[in-house]
Amino acid sequence: MGWELGPDWTELTQECLLDIFSRLSLEERWNGPMFVCKTWMNGCQDPSLNLVFDLETKFQSLPGSVSCWWSPEFGDKIDSVLRSVVDWSKGGLKEVRVRHCTDSSISYVAERCPNLEVLSVKYCPKVTDDSMLKIALMCPKLKELDISFSYKISCVCVDMIGKSCKNIQTFKRNLIDPAKVTRSVPSNYLEDPSIFLIYGNIDAYVIGKHMHQLKHLELRFSTLSDNGLAQLCEGCLNLEYLDLFGCSKLTSDGVTNSISNLKHLKEIKKPIFPAFII
Repeated sequence: MGWELGPDWTELTQECLLDIFSRLSLEERWNGPMFVCKTWMNGCQDPSLNLVFDLETKFQSLPGSVSCWWSPEFGDKIDSVLRSVVDWSKGGLKEVRVRHCTDSSISYVAERCPNLEVLSVKYCPKVTDDSMLKIALMCPKLKELDISFSYKISCVCVDMIGKSCKNIQTFKRNLIDPAKVTRSVPSNYLEDPSIFLIYGNIDAYVIGKHMHQLKHLELRFSTLSDNGLAQLCEGCLNLEYLDLFGCSKLTSDGVTNSISNLKHLKEIKKPIFPAFII
């Protein structure tokens, strides 16, 4: 009996390869097919497979924060991978959801991906106004932005994003629960947390002034006051979702009055207000 040869998978057409690889996650492609042969590696690098770079799903699937994530070496690795995806996308990258990257890779995205629509840079202490201002100026198609827990991004950047990116419909600027800071991030993560004591109302003013098209807004543990929220709601009448959990400077009456004109509002997460004791 002679040996029966199996199919030669390296002979698959480019169309078949792309169809197969499109069914795999980013992690699955990086850990498998890319190392089979040059043809498969080239297939994984096709622009059509590199329109979305999403590491957030992976970070969320892991329990808690891993100490090595905060090291410069880990940041360099994230930057390297993101730059590779930018190159493979040939400028077509539309979504980036990442953590622990730096200004270097975000500037690289801004300079080469004018069609960017979604950017999430949560927990990125090395991402600052330097790169985010480039995003504001060079990525006008941005529709969703999440800068939660990235404390080096100031209200100046929020202002420029609002002025330049008129398609923003989702904006998230959640802060860390003050009671859980030491359990969530390294001790030196917040070099000067006091600066955010004044950011709350400035952010609210800028959002209300420039982001009239917003539908989804998250400001957990912001320091905005009733006056700040009122200004915000006056300018963002299309809001459908509003998350104000942990905003300790707000009052129940203030929130009720501010959202009374939000006719499209479907869901709101309010702070836990102190119980009134007679």
